[in-house]
Amino acid sequence: MVPPGGSKVFAKVGACRQTAKKNMQQFTIKDVENLLGIKAHTLRIWELRYPFFAPKRKESKHRYYENDDLKTLLQVAFLYHLGWKISKIAALSAQERMDAVGAIEPNRNTYPHFVIQLVACSIDFDEGGFSQIIEKLTEEIGFERTILEVCFPFLQRVGLLWVTNRIVPAQEHFSSYLIQNKIISEIENTPLPQHPPELLLFTPKGEFHEMPLLFLHYMLRKWGWSVLFLGKNITFEVLEPFKENKEIRYLFLHLLTNFTQLDPDIYLEQLVRHFPDKKIIASGRAVHGVQRQFVNVTRLLSDDAIRKFIETGRSALAAH
Repeated sequence: MVPPGGSKVFAKVGACRQTAKKNMQQFTIKDVENLLGIKAHTLRIWELRYPFFAPKRKESKHRYYENDDLKTLLQVAFLYHLGWKISKIAALSAQERMDAVGAIEPNRNTYPHFVIQLVACSIDFDEGGFSQIIEKLTEEIGFERTILEVCFPFLQRVGLLWVTNRIVPAQEHFSSYLIQNKIISEIENTPLPQHPPELLLFTPKGEFHEMPLLFLHYMLRKWGWSVLFLGKNITFEVLEPFKENKEIRYLFLHLLTNFTQLDPDIYLEQLVRHFPDKKIIASGRAVHGVQRQFVNVTRLLSDDAIRKFIETGRSALAAH
């Protein structure tokens, strides 16, 4: 059952208005294959049999797709992945196709659709459409699931397109900024604990990914932790003054990328030596490869492990 007005909202979002012509992008058939999860061979067959899209060709005769082509194929691919026959999709008018997409409710099977819709909006720098998707998803499935199930997969997808030069850095920063502001807003709307900070939250020097750290801050605040948020790229000199602070019991660091000048094992050893009375919590992809074992270091190697620590760790702390 679609909520009142839901179809109109999603249909409007799905359209993602086109901005100035200068923002028009060109995508190869390989780009489209990777983005939609549909083989290039299938796309070529569709092109021959159905009239809903017609890629342009360069002088070299290679196909390329522009923004509007991509938006059409985003809608087609979504319905196709949900089990619609391509002949049925091709028989729809553009408005009927948009309405069919707009009638889809958010659930685990349809999250990839919203990821792709965010990609389409970021390509066009469509802030209104982008924000509407986030707001509607938050209403339907909650803030946490929106970030974990849609926004983070979206950022991974945008990162892939940026690496292949199909999305310019400005588009990646545009979308990251909007998501980051949403997380910050949720943090500010979460009650501030009335006890002194018990946990430092940071990324070490050389790690500049702040978005996951902000989401961790939100989750910790939500579950009653009093957090001192230091942010990204934090040196030992910044951490040093907290060595004698008895209220601070935990140092929580998050690592996504490998260090360029320092091995994670060495870094954790240095933390243990400098802060023998603190519990060190380490999460993120880069800590998975740590080889050594440290008595006061806990590695959280999955989302479930992170969630369990956040939801139960503070009660264990209070018990002591």
